[in-house]
Amino acid sequence: MPVSQQLESYQDEIYLTGLTGAVPDLPTDVHRLEEAAHAVMTPRAFDYVAGGAGSGETARENLAAFGRWRIVPRMLTDVSTPSYGAHLLGTDLTVPFLLAPVGVLSIAHPDGELAVARAAAGVGVPMILSTASAAPLEAVAAENVGGQRWYQLYWPKDRAVAASLLGRAQAAGYSVLVVTLDTRTLGWRPRDLDNGYLPFLQGVGIQNYLSDPAFQAGQPTAVDDDLQTAVLRYVQMFGDLSLTWDDIPFLQDHWNGPIVLKGILSVADAERAGQAGVQGIVVSNHGGRQVDGAIAALDALPAIAQAIGSRMAVLFDSGVRGGADMLKALALGAQAILLGRPYVYGLALGGEAGVRHVLRSLRTDFELTMRLSGLATLAELGPDCLQRRP
Repeated sequence: MPVSQQLESYQDEIYLTGLTGAVPDLPTDVHRLEEAAHAVMTPRAFDYVAGGAGSGETARENLAAFGRWRIVPRMLTDVSTPSYGAHLLGTDLTVPFLLAPVGVLSIAHPDGELAVARAAAGVGVPMILSTASAAPLEAVAAENVGGQRWYQLYWPKDRAVAASLLGRAQAAGYSVLVVTLDTRTLGWRPRDLDNGYLPFLQGVGIQNYLSDPAFQAGQPTAVDDDLQTAVLRYVQMFGDLSLTWDDIPFLQDHWNGPIVLKGILSVADAERAGQAGVQGIVVSNHGGRQVDGAIAALDALPAIAQAIGSRMAVLFDSGVRGGADMLKALALGAQAILLGRPYVYGLALGGEAGVRHVLRSLRTDFELTMRLSGLATLAELGPDCLQRRP
């Protein structure tokens, strides 16, 4: 059975299986999924994934922002043969979402990014691999057979290492570069601080560095012989607070393909990205993990989409927890959605099968919400599909 047919029938599949008395192994509600993941993950691993910056206000506001918009369903429209596919930056999307880059996934499940790569390819959802992967990017690509994949860069101070990472990613078949701008240094994250926990200091999530020839060339000793020295060097080169818009040409010189800048929250920065010649942006506040008290990503989206959406790709993340959230963000101007924490919770609960379950659930939820709102295509989405709550 084709992947698309399997996905479209997931609700029926669950109900039909229920006739035998069986129920899904994992919750289909994302909020219950988070609770279930909390029960199986170590406290510090769960806090690392679920936590936000400072008081957590930004993370909470991301969720609240979706509640400020209400869907206005339309009746008696023909939604018998809907089509929600899209083509974005050379990538075919059966439905308009991708897997957001999330680092150190081995703290959720031993198979980490490898399990996610298999699941993403299996259900036809593109993945964006984080630089902070617990497995080398080549190994992840090898598990993503037949899949579509993008590469996310945390831009290190060492330009030779940055260029090497970009070259390796292109050689391994990553087609789009996503550069995270909002994490040039880590935000103040009390839950991690109270646990005294940063996985990178234990050598977890830095495998792309440890396996990199340019990184290894700068080591006084072999990585395998002296992990602590390698970890210290990684810490010293992570992030670069001196970066400016004048550095964008470095990326363009070392990447042959679309470039997307992630972490844009202002119209001014969106306009500047267009002037810099990149092909897209992600409206995002890093899931509330960097700046406490920042604007909700959804609140930033409409003005940005209106300003530059006709000229470059506008993607969105931060706070998406279901099909209705996806519809709302698309109606407010996003061309595709990045999904983050929900698939990590699925990974924690069931490895590859858990990620598949979450992706199939979210896709079916989105498609049903679209059809029940009277929308047969993505082109029909717009602000008129929503009403701002008083």
